[in-house]
Amino acid sequence: MDKKNQKNFIRSRADRPALANPAAASYLRHMITRTDIIWLGLSSGVAGGLIGGLLLGIGMNLVVQGVNVGWLLLMPAAPLSGLVGWILARKLARQL
Repeated sequence: MDKKNQKNFIRSRADRPALANPAAASYLRHMITRTDIIWLGLSSGVAGGLIGGLLLGIGMNLVVQGVNVGWLLLMPAAPLSGLVGWILARKLARQL
């Protein structure tokens, strides 16, 4: 690239906006950061573990004692603990 073309190239780059679509700047400023993802994983893991562990522990205790209602707590323990993480992820997505 010769000097004349290089000057035109540099000048043309400075005249352009930073984004190809300047209207996109209104929704690009709400980007998910690494800390949002870390806190989402941490909070969903802790909350899901507490809820799932509580249901599992109480349900297992009731099943061992011969109370059949314990199965109603024992069976949905894992899906309900995963549901907590899904709800928290939807909450984060709604904020954006």
